[in-house]
Amino acid sequence: MKIRDIEIFQVAWSPGDNASQHSAWVKVNGDDGLFGIGEASPMQGGLASLGIVARDLAPALIGEDPLDHAVLHDRLLHRFVKLGPEGALTGALAAIDIALWDLKGKLLGQPIYKLLGGAWRTTLPFYASIGGNGERSVDQVLRVVEERLTDAPAAVKIRFDNDRTQLDSDIPGDIAKARAVRRLVGDTMPLAFDANNGYSIGGAIRVGRVLEELGYWWFEEPVQHYHVKAMGEVARRLDITVSAGEQTYTLSGLADLIDAGLRMVQPDIVKMGGITGLLRCAALAQAHGVELVPHQTQPMIGHMASLHLAASQLHMTKPCELNDPSPRMHAVFENPPRPVDGLFHLSAEPGLGLRVNDAELATRRVPVR
Repeated sequence: MKIRDIEIFQVAWSPGDNASQHSAWVKVNGDDGLFGIGEASPMQGGLASLGIVARDLAPALIGEDPLDHAVLHDRLLHRFVKLGPEGALTGALAAIDIALWDLKGKLLGQPIYKLLGGAWRTTLPFYASIGGNGERSVDQVLRVVEERLTDAPAAVKIRFDNDRTQLDSDIPGDIAKARAVRRLVGDTMPLAFDANNGYSIGGAIRVGRVLEELGYWWFEEPVQHYHVKAMGEVARRLDITVSAGEQTYTLSGLADLIDAGLRMVQPDIVKMGGITGLLRCAALAQAHGVELVPHQTQPMIGHMASLHLAASQLHMTKPCELNDPSPRMHAVFENPPRPVDGLFHLSAEPGLGLRVNDAELATRRVPVR
């Protein structure tokens, strides 16, 4: 089988969504009728990545063997590296790579986790990733956490999503919310705190000390992600696990975080070159004795790709991220991934295991020009 053509488009989930809220899809069609689907990083609707796929990557892939996905990944990365190896290019490569793995699984009649060497587990717990808490009052935070607890998550992460130009803007308020959530869920529920790059070094250490007292599991991106030394300093001065990596797009960038002192890294499959890229991250983390807990907030294609990889890794033992339990994205799939009693169940269907409802997809498909 050879690659016949590649389609790029956005998916609009609701009529009121703007272009930045759409998902960025890639469909790789084989010349035998099979196809694979992939997803790019959703930043600004993934338009920058989809443009790179259309203009640069797709023409170079026509007629290639989809089973050569790792070779194609590296060839394209180096051919177009001057576009900038971080961000839109790696998001574009991620979309292509996930689609090629999906196509490979369908060609061979195997789920991706089998192609990765098998699954240590096919039932995977998740943590509820709850954003927007910077603007909420304490009572509002508690209400949204209570709502998400009905999904039976194995853990909860509260995210703040504050203005990154306003560091340390409300440390007392943030601490009050952290304390209130701990009181709500009790002493045994694992909790994580995502600062979304919201603190100075001093502010992060102040908040981190409280999180240690409260028994939080990890403290995510306490300072600006591009200040690797600062992130490492916070990690070394706190006992709580400090994590980062969702805005890291290269293996060398992840190595820099580890060298700085982080003991947990969180690359994202739709930013870090797809399944091929994240496999390399897993090997790097394991070699350094560092935890790999992937970031993944896309509840469909990216989510499923991340679950397959997590299932295949012995050391990837923390719950997977679930950002948005809303069913608004379910209509385009005949078998959308839903947790049952707090667990995602991977099927033995080939590739990603997602069956597309073509008629529903057609109603939401937005061409990219």
